[in-house]
Amino acid sequence: MPTYQYVCEKCGQHFDKSQSITEAPLTVCPKELCSRKTWGKGRVKRVISGGAGLLFKGNGFYITDYRSEGYKEAAKKEAAANKTAGGDGKAPAGDTKPTPAKTEAKPPKPESKAK
Repeated sequence: MPTYQYVCEKCGQHFDKSQSITEAPLTVCPKELCSRKTWGKGRVKRVISGGAGLLFKGNGFYITDYRSEGYKEAAKKEAAANKTAGGDGKAPAGDTKPTPAKTEAKPPKPESKAK
């Protein structure tokens, strides 16, 4: 059963009400939810709400659980290639020197011949 959100135009009270889809919407603020001392019988209006969010509870709800088989096999091959290459892509703990940038040697400029 969906939950609808209403607001009373007279007392300003916001409230939620579980109703069947076929049930008619409320027209008057319910006496038990009215914020006035004496029941105001204010007109209520159904408002648009964000709805309920999707909640996953428990173990095993990871994005990797729903990957395609091709993706999983490619990831296994890549992990095996990293192991055989001797590393996990990280520098050894003691190696903190930055690597020098590669520079290309420029060809020498031609000398001008004076006459």
